Amino acid sequence: QVQLAESGGGLVQAGGSLRLSCAASGRTFSDRAMAWFRQVSGNEREFVAAIQWSGRTTNYADSVKDRFTISRDNTKNAVYLQMNSLKPEDTAVYFCATPRNPWDITPDPARYNYWGQGTQVTVSS
Repeated sequence: QVQLAESGGGLVQAGGSLRLSCAASGRTFSDRAMAWFRQVSGNEREFVAAIQWSGRTTNYADSVKDRFTISRDNTKNAVYLQMNSLKPEDTAVYFCATPRNPWDITPDPARYNYWGQGTQVTVSS
């Protein structure tokens, strides 16, 4: 069992920055891929970014590439999402997740089986 808890969401103006954190507990964290997804009410969950256990390999959605950076600190059992140049369309609830296959950095949310409760990010224009 893995427990995930996101933090760092809030209200920010367009062009601003936020850093989200996800704290993991339970099963071993350091050998598992981690990912961030986001969801607007009424829409499907959307892939944002993923990172392999070592941190060397990452995967980003085109919509956030060059603006968002995913990173992790295995000594702290934490994964982060640095979000810069935020846009109103980035407004959503952001979730961290870990996949069934610990090596997987797929954008398919169906392949993730542990999720946090989410943190709201609101970007005003």
